[in-house]
Amino acid sequence: MCIRDRKIEDLKKELDTYIGLGEVKREVNNLINMATVFKRREETGLPNADFSLHMVFTGNPGTGKTMIARLMARVYRSLGILSKGQLVEVDRSGLVAGYVGQTAIKTSKVIEKALGGVLFIDEAYSLASGGENDFGREAIETLLKAMEDHRDDLVVIVAGYDEPMEKFINSNPGLQSRFNKYLYFPDYNGEELMAMFRMRCKKNGYRLTEEAETYAKEFFEDMYKNRDDNFGNGRDVRNRFEDIISRQANRLAAMEAPTKDDLMTITKEDFLVPAEE
Repeated sequence: MCIRDRKIEDLKKELDTYIGLGEVKREVNNLINMATVFKRREETGLPNADFSLHMVFTGNPGTGKTMIARLMARVYRSLGILSKGQLVEVDRSGLVAGYVGQTAIKTSKVIEKALGGVLFIDEAYSLASGGENDFGREAIETLLKAMEDHRDDLVVIVAGYDEPMEKFINSNPGLQSRFNKYLYFPDYNGEELMAMFRMRCKKNGYRLTEEAETYAKEFFEDMYKNRDDNFGNGRDVRNRFEDIISRQANRLAAMEAPTKDDLMTITKEDFLVPAEE
């Protein structure tokens, strides 16, 4: 097995460690296998069918879209499909300017930064939601031209909510022809949210009391069951973890000489939000 093959196997193993994302993982594995074979065919002088690496990621915030985009950049770099493998992440504000002619310049600078890697555009549908005279359309046209001019060393991934992204892709024939791979990122369920929380605790040197563990499981299960349009998935877990650490620090600060065990322990009390909050 050559070094490149080992690197791809390492990246696949990393993919397997990600929490949840069962169908996404299967699709990404398929993409990796296809890209690997296409690259081998190219190296041996065999022809390849048209194979677009550009993708549409749909789903709610905090479902791992940026994480998978970053992994794909590394995969394509490992295979030699991309020369650098960096991820450049932007949204509408990073591409669109406020004056005629300036958007093309602004978008081109971002594209130049992304050459050799992956350009990840979050909430991409906002580029086509402003009407006929909106500068977002100029950004789209600039982007489409760059995807053609640099098709051998630029991958574009657009991301956002399901329905708006479908409308976005269908708003322009050029987008329809270049983006034909869709990955749907479902919300994390309660068990997966809890696994993410445990991972954060372990990574940062914290452990839960038995009572806190029981409470946390119920808490994240309720978070999932009662989710609304503002549900942030992994972001909500991160925010909750930071809140808990802050409350733990306030609790420990009132102790005269907390031990190492005290410093590591998260209690049910640390989960509870005071009434004044």
